[in-house]
Amino acid sequence: MSESTQKLSFIEKAGYSAGDAAANFVFMSMVLFQTSFYTDIFGLSSGTAAAILLWPRLWDAAFDPIMGIIADRTNTRWGKFRPWVLWTSLPWAVVMVLAYTTPVGWGTGAMIAWAGITNTVLMTLYSMNNMPYSALGGVMTADLNERTKVNSFRFVSANIAQFIVGGLTLPLVAKFAVGHDRQHGWQMTMTIWAVLCFVLFLVTFFTTKERIKPVVETKSSPKQDFLDLLKNSPWIALVIYTAFHFAMLTFRGGAHYNYYHHYADKAAMFDWVQNLGLTTPVLASTGSLLDWLGYIVHGTRETAATSNAADVFNSIVNMIGTGTTIIFIMLSAGLSKKFGRKNVALVCFSLAALNAFAMYLLPPTATWGMAALAVTGSVVYAPTCAIMWAMYADAADYSEWQTGRRFTGMVFATIGFALKSGLALGSAGLLWVLAGFFGYETHLPDAPNAIAGFRTCSSIVVGLFFVAIVIAVAFCKLSKKVTLQMADELEQRRNKAAAAT
Repeated sequence: MSESTQKLSFIEKAGYSAGDAAANFVFMSMVLFQTSFYTDIFGLSSGTAAAILLWPRLWDAAFDPIMGIIADRTNTRWGKFRPWVLWTSLPWAVVMVLAYTTPVGWGTGAMIAWAGITNTVLMTLYSMNNMPYSALGGVMTADLNERTKVNSFRFVSANIAQFIVGGLTLPLVAKFAVGHDRQHGWQMTMTIWAVLCFVLFLVTFFTTKERIKPVVETKSSPKQDFLDLLKNSPWIALVIYTAFHFAMLTFRGGAHYNYYHHYADKAAMFDWVQNLGLTTPVLASTGSLLDWLGYIVHGTRETAATSNAADVFNSIVNMIGTGTTIIFIMLSAGLSKKFGRKNVALVCFSLAALNAFAMYLLPPTATWGMAALAVTGSVVYAPTCAIMWAMYADAADYSEWQTGRRFTGMVFATIGFALKSGLALGSAGLLWVLAGFFGYETHLPDAPNAIAGFRTCSSIVVGLFFVAIVIAVAFCKLSKKVTLQMADELEQRRNKAAAAT
């Protein structure tokens, strides 16, 4: 069996997946909480927060193709992409803490500058790390099923990190805020996540290996690489899909936070948490581990509005959804092998759209309905995680199939551009929609117009994002037949080139 198609060991798959777990400590904090962090903790207005969320990420998006050019032309004894995971690990951890640190006693202008600079540097480091990391998954093996498997491992680990971030961040923030404030709570919580990131990146670097070498080493100009990409219609469809998908994620994350904290009934959430045995009328600490983690709601149903009931409920719903995703994500390899990646993605995203629309029908007291939709939404969404990232590697194969040259870094960099642009527009777009259509003001989150906006954005608008995603995937030509034909022909070319050396 050739080195490019060999099966990957469990250790290498798990080691590779550690890098995406690390990235998700930043990514999911950004998706779920960054919008509310800048408005509720940092104290920025909705317009200023939208700008802070938009412009650094647009710069980051523009930087991704530059990073792709650099990575494709990096040559070390460790490979092209793997070294960047190591080189960026420590700076990433340091800046991650700074980005969630709120300076004390600073003026408005200095605070805005701090938020803008730290967010920009963090997003730049994210590009320098995650773009090569994603490309690394495309050169560890050429076997189509192994690619899906390694991406399944990757997204199991990513979802474990999402489980931790979504389930523990708010309770830990509330815990560390006791005796201090929520600004201190955020700084301490993100310090813990930053240390975990650093360790996980080292695991990825030391357990993986690059195997696929281009038949023709990249010697063309970046301009020629990009012009050749424009001939790659599957790549174009995936770029559009990516922009809509990641806009949906940050839009939904910000909207859901406000949905649970302002639309959902706090007394009903208290009752739901009480059924799980996570409440006590005693105000003093119980000394239990759950209390230390911030998972015990102190008080009564009558004091639910001023308690951490919404934080605990929101976190448990996040964990339920992510836990379900972890369980069902492993189905992606079997489903894609039988039906093809594109067909599975189309069905799953269509069902996700229906699940999002259904959320609009829930009254504020329907806490069990909210939890149920978190489960069903995760069941139908889970298989798409690994499938779509494997399709990005297929798009890199498509370019090599067409042109005879492989530029994996450029493919993933331009996908990264769409991803970061989507993240930026999703976060800023939520604030624009709330302000423009519902008259939302950050200091009046419980106003009836704001609550109507949170409800609509969490359901109807998210569902429309999924509809746009389905349309983009439908236009992608990477059917099961095409990917199998492409893989066979590329393998023949590589074997022929290897025999000639």
